[in-house]
Amino acid sequence: MIYLAIGSNLPTIEYGGARDNCEAALEQLERVGISVLKRSRWYITAPLPASEQPDYVNGAAACRSDLSPHDLLRACQEIELIMGRARSSDRNAARTIDIDIVDWDGVRISGPELEIPHPRLAERLFVLNPLRDIAPHWRHPVTGISIDDLLAALGDSQEISLYT
Repeated sequence: MIYLAIGSNLPTIEYGGARDNCEAALEQLERVGISVLKRSRWYITAPLPASEQPDYVNGAAACRSDLSPHDLLRACQEIELIMGRARSSDRNAARTIDIDIVDWDGVRISGPELEIPHPRLAERLFVLNPLRDIAPHWRHPVTGISIDDLLAALGDSQEISLYT
């Protein structure tokens, strides 16, 4: 199973607010042949690290694809570009859309363009909470730690709430 994390905190003219952007990203994934099998609820999260930028809307999707991991990365980046994401040198900058490969069937890839599992997933409630919605028995492919234990380790260190 491929797990993707999706987030946005800037509106777009074409799609609307941050939640609309996330929904549109799911549709774009389907259009390029990435099957979305399951999706999480949407969450509102404060920027991490803390900043003055708007809150994010975050979610996760369980997917299937015939693409290789690197081709999937390129497809996700193309969707981000189409949806108006402007890449900056600040890796924590606000964005119209962000699609990250969190896990790919437990495969480990470490390279300059792509690292799977996502190197910071265990530090982020905005990835782990949505991931638990769609994969409650998931374990970190490197450490073997359960998602519940990863969430417990973070406690209430980050702001997160369900989007209503």
